[in-house]
Amino acid sequence: MSSPDAPPPTPPSATQIVQAMIQATPYAAALGFTLVDIAPARARMRAPYRADLVGDPDTGVIAGGVITALLDHVCGASVMNAMAQRQSIATLDLRIDYMRAAIPGRDVLAEAHCYKVTRSVAFVRAVAFEDDPEDPVANATAAFMIASDGGRRPGANRKPPR
Repeated sequence: MSSPDAPPPTPPSATQIVQAMIQATPYAAALGFTLVDIAPARARMRAPYRADLVGDPDTGVIAGGVITALLDHVCGASVMNAMAQRQSIATLDLRIDYMRAAIPGRDVLAEAHCYKVTRSVAFVRAVAFEDDPEDPVANATAAFMIASDGGRRPGANRKPPR
């Protein structure tokens, strides 16, 4: 219990929320994603180059699934940082255009911009690259569902048992 004179708790920062998203998502934590930078409606993350993430042992190229996961996660982070109030989100659509193979031995960065948030959907553009976003490994566009609970408690929309 807090005293009446205690200041209200400080809400978590955008950085803390995105770092918690990474740690609370098993695949993101297992793949070693890290937050590089965050700004309003934007996020940048890194996927480390590791031998266990290589998709083709003959070339040493990182697996495409790692790039997909990174782009999905950074897109979600940009949505979380674009909303006025924190709400749950889910990927509705994720389109990825692979432009070239990632350079073996190099970490991959991804940055996303949530450019439009409606009442129920957020829209995002993202790019994955090593050094320069103008030389992309992949480009992505995504749409995310925003929870619309109408202020109801979780599960309030379920039918009562018979």
